[in-house]
Amino acid sequence: MRIILFGATGMVGQGVLRECLLSTEVDKVLTIGRATTGRTDPKLSEIALPDLTNLSSIEGQISGYDACFFCLGVSSVGMNEQDYTRITYDLTLGVARALLKVNPNMTFIYVSGAGTDSTAKGRSMWARVKGRTENDLLQLGFKAAYMFRPGFIQPLDGIKTKTPVYAFLYGVLAPLYPFLKAVAPNYVTNTRQVGRAMVEAALHGAPKTHLENRDINALG
Repeated sequence: MRIILFGATGMVGQGVLRECLLSTEVDKVLTIGRATTGRTDPKLSEIALPDLTNLSSIEGQISGYDACFFCLGVSSVGMNEQDYTRITYDLTLGVARALLKVNPNMTFIYVSGAGTDSTAKGRSMWARVKGRTENDLLQLGFKAAYMFRPGFIQPLDGIKTKTPVYAFLYGVLAPLYPFLKAVAPNYVTNTRQVGRAMVEAALHGAPKTHLENRDINALG
């Protein structure tokens, strides 16, 4: 299986990349982002692209892939809806359309979040925008599309988030992870399970299009 990965330098993306490189069923991984990961591996190729809204310059390099794992995203903290929509919705759908054009049999997996609003009409701005993004991705015509909705993700294997507010929260909650896992196993996951679940969904499918924490953990 050949995979394109967006957001490989983020916390989730780092975990997904690790599991892709470890998997014997993944032959090649192409990361696309504004910066490269700095990793070296025989399976790994990387493209640094300043403007991710236009993939026309690399169209010849993104064909022939089986799946896209879209782990790119930003925190909505301090953002208005217009700016958050531009990054979360417009960028994601633009990338998806460009990939589908040259990979009609591709599986697309999008990292959304627990609490996403599928009606796209609720009070929470980020949940509305994520919900609209999910809904429109599912209508594009991919061979398969899965919306991953993780909640609390434990970073493993030395992986760290670059988002300051998340880094603070993970630092505070890290000692509580064993307790959270024991009392609420359906609401916590980790970077290994997310990555393994994505590989499994791309290879063999998933039982539903929207995967919450419990589904991610079962699949991973």
